[in-house]
Amino acid sequence: MIGIFKTNINTQQDKNTVVNAIAGHFNPTACTVDLEDCDRVLRVVGHQLEEEQLISFVRSLGYHCSQLD
Repeated sequence: MIGIFKTNINTQQDKNTVVNAIAGHFNPTACTVDLEDCDRVLRVVGHQLEEEQLISFVRSLGYHCSQLD
């Protein structure tokens, strides 16, 4: 599964926090945040990743996260 999400992750520190938290909780194959994109795109690749769980998890960290259409 590849999940692509719109976020409000704005800084390198925020990016590191979110990516490390996702890596520790979901163990994805890959996880990136594009800070240069206006939507601050979070891209997560994993075999058994549930999008709604990921969205809830990122929101629990204090960030906006929604599925990018």
